[in-house]
Amino acid sequence: MPSLPKKIIVLLATVTVLVGLTAAVASAHPAGRSDTTKAGTMSSTMSSTTVRSAKKGGALWYQRGIKASIKDSGISWYYDWDTSPNGVKSPKGVPFVPMIFGAQSVTKAKLKQAQKHGNTLLGFNEPDITSQSNMTVKQALKLWPRLEKTHMRLGSPAVTWAADQDGQWLDRFMMGAKKRGYRVDFITLHWYGSDFNSRRAVNQLKAYVQATHKKYHKPIWVTEYSLINFDGSPTFPSPSNQAEFATKSTAMLEKLPYVERYAWFSFPTSQNGQDETGLYRPGGAITEPGKAYRAAG
Repeated sequence: MPSLPKKIIVLLATVTVLVGLTAAVASAHPAGRSDTTKAGTMSSTMSSTTVRSAKKGGALWYQRGIKASIKDSGISWYYDWDTSPNGVKSPKGVPFVPMIFGAQSVTKAKLKQAQKHGNTLLGFNEPDITSQSNMTVKQALKLWPRLEKTHMRLGSPAVTWAADQDGQWLDRFMMGAKKRGYRVDFITLHWYGSDFNSRRAVNQLKAYVQATHKKYHKPIWVTEYSLINFDGSPTFPSPSNQAEFATKSTAMLEKLPYVERYAWFSFPTSQNGQDETGLYRPGGAITEPGKAYRAAG
Protein backbone atom coordinates (compact mmCIF):
# COMPACT_ATOMS: atom_id res chain seq x y z
CA MET A 1 0.00 0.00 0.00
CA PRO A 2 1.44 3.43 -0.89
CA SER A 3 2.84 5.38 2.07
CA LEU A 4 2.26 2.67 4.64
CA PRO A 5 4.99 0.53 6.17
CA LYS A 6 4.82 -3.12 5.25
CA LYS A 7 4.78 -4.11 8.89
CA ILE A 8 1.38 -2.54 9.48
CA ILE A 9 0.94 -5.04 12.29
CA VAL A 10 2.02 -2.21 14.56
CA LEU A 11 -1.58 -1.07 14.35
CA LEU A 12 -1.89 -3.16 17.51
CA ALA A 13 0.08 -0.62 19.48
CA THR A 14 -1.74 2.36 18.05
CA VAL A 15 -5.22 1.01 18.61
CA THR A 16 -4.33 0.27 22.21
CA VAL A 17 -2.76 3.69 22.77
CA LEU A 18 -5.36 5.72 20.94
CA VAL A 19 -8.58 4.49 22.41
CA GLY A 20 -7.87 1.77 24.91
CA LEU A 21 -9.53 -0.77 22.67
CA THR A 22 -8.96 -4.43 23.33
CA ALA A 23 -9.85 -7.41 21.21
CA ALA A 24 -13.31 -6.95 22.71
CA VAL A 25 -13.28 -3.24 21.87
CA ALA A 26 -16.78 -3.14 20.60
CA SER A 27 -18.41 -4.22 23.83
CA ALA A 28 -16.45 -1.86 26.04
CA HIS A 29 -17.72 1.47 27.36
CA PRO A 30 -14.66 3.72 27.68
CA ALA A 31 -15.14 5.96 30.69
CA GLY A 32 -13.68 8.98 28.94
CA ARG A 33 -11.48 11.64 30.47
CA SER A 34 -12.89 14.67 32.21
CA ASP A 35 -12.41 18.06 30.61
CA THR A 36 -9.94 20.37 32.33
CA THR A 37 -11.74 23.41 30.92
CA LYS A 38 -15.18 24.32 29.67
CA ALA A 39 -13.71 26.47 26.92
CA GLY A 40 -14.74 25.36 23.47
CA THR A 41 -17.58 23.17 24.70
CA MET A 42 -20.08 22.72 21.92
CA SER A 43 -23.59 24.10 22.11
CA SER A 44 -26.60 21.80 21.84
CA THR A 45 -27.46 23.19 18.40
CA MET A 46 -25.75 22.47 15.13
CA SER A 47 -22.91 24.80 14.22
CA SER A 48 -23.40 27.00 11.18
CA THR A 49 -20.32 25.31 9.71
CA THR A 50 -21.82 21.82 9.93
CA VAL A 51 -22.16 20.08 6.58
CA ARG A 52 -24.31 16.97 6.35
CA SER A 53 -23.05 14.29 3.98
CA ALA A 54 -24.62 10.93 3.20
CA LYS A 55 -21.13 9.41 2.99
CA LYS A 56 -19.59 10.94 6.13
CA GLY A 57 -19.57 8.71 9.21
CA GLY A 58 -17.90 8.13 12.54
CA ALA A 59 -15.94 5.29 14.12
CA LEU A 60 -16.88 5.87 17.73
CA TRP A 61 -17.75 4.67 21.20
CA TYR A 62 -19.67 6.15 24.12
CA GLN A 63 -18.34 9.22 25.83
CA ARG A 64 -20.02 12.06 27.68
CA GLY A 65 -21.96 14.29 25.29
CA ILE A 66 -21.64 11.92 22.34
CA LYS A 67 -25.19 12.52 21.04
CA ALA A 68 -24.67 16.27 20.79
CA SER A 69 -21.25 15.73 19.21
CA ILE A 70 -22.77 13.45 16.56
CA LYS A 71 -25.41 16.07 15.78
CA ASP A 72 -22.83 18.84 15.54
CA SER A 73 -20.51 16.83 13.28
CA GLY A 74 -22.87 16.31 10.35
CA ILE A 75 -22.18 12.58 10.12
CA SER A 76 -24.94 10.46 8.63
CA TRP A 77 -24.02 7.06 10.11
CA TYR A 78 -21.73 5.48 12.69
CA TYR A 79 -20.42 2.16 13.98
CA ASP A 80 -18.60 0.92 17.09
CA TRP A 81 -17.11 -2.48 16.15
CA ASP A 82 -20.09 -4.29 17.68
CA THR A 83 -23.67 -5.33 16.93
CA SER A 84 -25.27 -2.78 19.29
CA PRO A 85 -24.65 0.94 19.98
CA ASN A 86 -23.47 0.22 23.55
CA GLY A 87 -25.02 3.26 25.19
CA VAL A 88 -24.64 5.64 22.25
CA LYS A 89 -27.94 7.37 21.47
CA SER A 90 -27.63 9.15 18.16
CA PRO A 91 -29.82 11.95 16.84
CA LYS A 92 -32.73 11.03 14.59
CA GLY A 93 -31.59 10.22 11.07
CA VAL A 94 -28.10 9.03 12.03
CA PRO A 95 -28.28 5.22 11.93
CA PHE A 96 -26.00 2.74 13.64
CA VAL A 97 -24.31 0.16 11.38
CA PRO A 98 -23.47 -3.13 13.16
CA MET A 99 -20.29 -5.15 12.79
CA ILE A 100 -19.43 -8.78 13.47
CA PHE A 101 -16.05 -8.19 15.08
CA GLY A 102 -14.60 -11.69 14.85
CA ALA A 103 -15.18 -15.40 15.30
CA GLN A 104 -16.39 -14.96 18.88
CA SER A 105 -19.15 -12.65 17.61
CA VAL A 106 -20.65 -15.18 15.20
CA THR A 107 -23.42 -16.27 17.56
CA LYS A 108 -27.19 -16.48 17.21
CA ALA A 109 -27.60 -13.68 19.72
CA LYS A 110 -25.15 -11.33 18.00
CA LEU A 111 -26.50 -12.00 14.52
CA LYS A 112 -30.07 -11.46 15.70
CA GLN A 113 -29.03 -8.25 17.41
CA ALA A 114 -27.37 -7.01 14.22
CA GLN A 115 -30.58 -7.54 12.26
CA LYS A 116 -32.33 -5.00 14.49
CA HIS A 117 -30.15 -2.22 13.10
CA GLY A 118 -30.93 -1.75 9.43
CA ASN A 119 -29.93 -3.89 6.47
CA THR A 120 -26.13 -3.51 6.37
CA LEU A 121 -23.57 -5.58 8.25
CA LEU A 122 -19.82 -4.98 8.41
CA GLY A 123 -17.58 -8.04 8.32
CA PHE A 124 -14.67 -9.03 10.54
CA ASN A 125 -12.37 -6.35 11.98
CA GLU A 126 -8.72 -6.60 10.94
CA PRO A 127 -8.52 -10.39 10.76
CA ASP A 128 -4.95 -10.16 9.47
CA ILE A 129 -3.42 -9.07 12.80
CA THR A 130 -3.30 -10.81 16.17
CA SER A 131 -4.45 -7.79 18.18
CA GLN A 132 -7.84 -7.67 16.50
CA SER A 133 -10.07 -10.47 15.19
CA ASN A 134 -7.01 -12.57 14.29
CA MET A 135 -8.61 -15.00 11.85
CA THR A 136 -7.29 -17.22 9.12
CA VAL A 137 -8.86 -16.96 5.69
CA LYS A 138 -10.11 -20.53 6.08
CA GLN A 139 -11.82 -19.70 9.38
CA ALA A 140 -13.43 -16.55 7.97
CA LEU A 141 -14.78 -18.41 4.94
CA LYS A 142 -16.19 -21.15 7.15
CA LEU A 143 -18.16 -18.61 9.19
CA TRP A 144 -19.25 -16.33 6.33
CA PRO A 145 -22.44 -18.27 5.42
CA ARG A 146 -23.79 -17.49 8.88
CA LEU A 147 -23.47 -13.78 8.10
CA GLU A 148 -25.18 -14.33 4.76
CA LYS A 149 -28.17 -15.90 6.52
CA THR A 150 -28.99 -12.52 8.07
CA HIS A 151 -29.98 -11.42 4.53
CA MET A 152 -28.22 -8.14 5.23
CA ARG A 153 -25.96 -6.30 2.82
CA LEU A 154 -22.44 -7.51 3.68
CA GLY A 155 -19.17 -5.59 3.82
CA SER A 156 -15.96 -7.56 3.44
CA PRO A 157 -13.59 -8.18 6.34
CA ALA A 158 -11.56 -4.99 6.87
CA VAL A 159 -7.86 -5.79 6.60
CA THR A 160 -5.10 -3.50 7.86
CA TRP A 161 -3.21 -3.35 4.58
CA ALA A 162 -2.69 -4.75 1.06
CA ALA A 163 -6.36 -5.07 0.14
CA ASP A 164 -5.32 -4.26 -3.42
CA GLN A 165 -2.55 -6.87 -3.65
CA ASP A 166 -2.66 -10.38 -5.08
CA GLY A 167 -2.09 -13.22 -2.64
CA GLN A 168 -2.71 -11.19 0.53
CA TRP A 169 -5.42 -11.85 3.13
CA LEU A 170 -8.32 -10.07 1.43
CA ASP A 171 -7.44 -11.38 -2.02
CA ARG A 172 -7.40 -14.95 -0.73
CA PHE A 173 -10.70 -14.40 1.08
CA MET A 174 -12.39 -12.91 -1.97
CA MET A 175 -11.11 -15.69 -4.22
CA GLY A 176 -12.41 -18.26 -1.74
CA ALA A 177 -15.77 -16.52 -1.49
CA LYS A 178 -16.12 -16.42 -5.27
CA LYS A 179 -15.23 -20.10 -5.58
CA ARG A 180 -17.86 -21.02 -2.99
CA GLY A 181 -20.53 -18.69 -4.37
CA TYR A 182 -20.55 -16.51 -1.25
CA ARG A 183 -21.87 -12.98 -1.32
CA VAL A 184 -19.73 -9.91 -0.53
CA ASP A 185 -21.56 -6.71 -1.44
CA PHE A 186 -18.88 -4.10 -0.85
CA ILE A 187 -15.23 -3.81 0.20
CA THR A 188 -14.32 -2.33 3.57
CA LEU A 189 -10.94 -0.61 3.91
CA HIS A 190 -8.74 0.76 6.69
CA TRP A 191 -5.95 3.19 5.82
CA TYR A 192 -3.44 5.20 7.84
CA GLY A 193 -0.98 7.56 6.18
CA SER A 194 2.54 8.02 7.50
CA ASP A 195 3.34 10.85 5.07
CA PHE A 196 2.26 14.05 6.80
CA ASN A 197 2.28 16.08 3.60
CA SER A 198 -1.47 16.44 3.07
CA ARG A 199 -1.37 16.59 -0.72
CA ARG A 200 0.77 13.46 -1.01
CA ALA A 201 -1.23 11.64 1.66
CA VAL A 202 -4.51 12.32 -0.15
CA ASN A 203 -3.03 11.03 -3.39
CA GLN A 204 -1.78 7.89 -1.64
CA LEU A 205 -5.18 7.20 -0.09
CA LYS A 206 -6.87 7.83 -3.43
CA ALA A 207 -4.48 5.45 -5.22
CA TYR A 208 -5.19 2.71 -2.68
CA VAL A 209 -8.96 3.13 -2.94
CA GLN A 210 -8.82 3.22 -6.73
CA ALA A 211 -6.59 0.14 -6.95
CA THR A 212 -8.88 -1.82 -4.62
CA HIS A 213 -11.96 -0.85 -6.60
CA LYS A 214 -10.26 -1.78 -9.86
CA LYS A 215 -9.35 -5.19 -8.42
CA TYR A 216 -12.79 -6.17 -7.09
CA HIS A 217 -15.23 -3.90 -8.98
CA LYS A 218 -17.33 -3.38 -5.87
CA PRO A 219 -18.40 -0.31 -3.87
CA ILE A 220 -15.95 0.87 -1.20
CA TRP A 221 -16.41 1.81 2.44
CA VAL A 222 -13.37 3.37 4.15
CA THR A 223 -14.26 2.74 7.80
CA GLU A 224 -11.00 3.80 9.48
CA TYR A 225 -8.55 6.41 8.25
CA SER A 226 -6.36 9.33 9.36
CA LEU A 227 -2.67 10.29 9.49
CA ILE A 228 -0.54 8.21 11.86
CA ASN A 229 3.15 7.32 11.56
CA PHE A 230 3.36 3.97 13.33
CA ASP A 231 7.09 3.52 12.89
CA GLY A 232 8.43 7.02 13.39
CA SER A 233 8.40 10.18 15.44
CA PRO A 234 6.28 12.17 15.73
CA THR A 235 3.51 9.61 15.64
CA PHE A 236 0.90 12.23 14.81
CA PRO A 237 1.04 15.39 12.69
CA SER A 238 0.11 18.78 14.11
CA PRO A 239 -3.60 19.44 14.60
CA SER A 240 -3.56 21.92 11.69
CA ASN A 241 -1.89 19.34 9.45
CA GLN A 242 -4.39 16.66 10.43
CA ALA A 243 -7.21 19.14 9.81
CA GLU A 244 -5.87 19.98 6.35
CA PHE A 245 -5.75 16.29 5.51
CA ALA A 246 -9.32 15.84 6.76
CA THR A 247 -10.50 18.65 4.48
CA LYS A 248 -8.68 17.41 1.38
CA SER A 249 -9.29 13.69 1.90
CA THR A 250 -13.03 14.05 2.44
CA ALA A 251 -13.30 16.23 -0.67
CA MET A 252 -11.56 13.47 -2.64
CA LEU A 253 -13.70 10.67 -1.20
CA GLU A 254 -16.88 12.62 -1.84
CA LYS A 255 -15.99 12.84 -5.53
CA LEU A 256 -15.31 9.12 -6.06
CA PRO A 257 -18.70 7.69 -7.10
CA TYR A 258 -17.92 4.15 -5.94
CA VAL A 259 -17.02 5.26 -2.40
CA GLU A 260 -20.30 4.82 -0.54
CA ARG A 261 -19.19 5.64 3.00
CA TYR A 262 -16.15 6.82 4.94
CA ALA A 263 -15.46 7.20 8.66
CA TRP A 264 -12.59 9.06 10.32
CA PHE A 265 -10.67 7.27 13.06
CA SER A 266 -11.45 8.28 15.59
CA PHE A 267 -14.52 10.37 16.34
CA PRO A 268 -13.86 10.68 20.12
CA THR A 269 -10.44 11.73 21.34
CA SER A 270 -8.06 9.30 23.00
CA GLN A 271 -8.57 8.21 26.59
CA ASN A 272 -4.99 9.16 27.56
CA GLY A 273 -5.72 12.89 27.84
CA GLN A 274 -4.45 13.76 24.37
CA ASP A 275 -6.47 14.55 21.27
CA GLU A 276 -4.29 12.56 18.84
CA THR A 277 -6.61 11.85 15.86
CA GLY A 278 -9.87 12.54 17.71
CA LEU A 279 -12.57 14.97 16.59
CA TYR A 280 -14.55 15.56 19.82
CA ARG A 281 -13.50 15.54 23.47
CA PRO A 282 -15.74 14.25 26.28
CA GLY A 283 -18.38 16.89 26.91
CA GLY A 284 -18.37 18.08 23.32
CA ALA A 285 -15.35 20.36 22.87
CA ILE A 286 -14.28 20.09 19.25
CA THR A 287 -10.69 19.70 18.05
CA GLU A 288 -9.13 21.41 15.03
CA PRO A 289 -9.45 18.27 12.88
CA GLY A 290 -13.01 17.99 14.19
CA LYS A 291 -13.85 21.43 12.81
CA ALA A 292 -12.47 20.41 9.43
CA TYR A 293 -14.42 17.14 9.40
CA ARG A 294 -17.58 18.96 10.49
CA ALA A 295 -17.29 21.28 7.48
CA ALA A 296 -16.56 18.40 5.07
CA GLY A 297 -18.99 16.83 2.68
